[in-house]
Amino acid sequence: MVQVLRGVLGLIGALALLVAAKFWIDPLAIGHQLGVTHVVEMGALGSASMRADFAGFFAAGGIFSLYAVIKGRAQWLMVPSILLGLALTGRLLSFAIDGGGQAEIGPMLVEAVGVALSITGLRTLPRG
Repeated sequence: MVQVLRGVLGLIGALALLVAAKFWIDPLAIGHQLGVTHVVEMGALGSASMRADFAGFFAAGGIFSLYAVIKGRAQWLMVPSILLGLALTGRLLSFAIDGGGQAEIGPMLVEAVGVALSITGLRTLPRG
């Protein structure tokens, strides 16, 4: 069970780093996928903001998830737990204020599962 959880958390960390790399390489393409192309269309400032803020969010979560799994130190899963929890909070707030729709459900589920897995890892994996 612990090895499966470590594998899943490692995969999540690696995927987060891939998303960060997509923001660094082509913010317009991933911006289209996430519905934030208007930010990139603002020019250099928009692209820089996506490369810095969006990529930084995913890179931080990915790095700390992978570090926790590779080093066997569960306490580092607190970082992705907090990041994903705050992202989910923002989505729920937006859903309540803006009304939301089907497009928002998928990302909220991904974030909720990510929080649940990170917290499970935090409680289950060794504290190194």
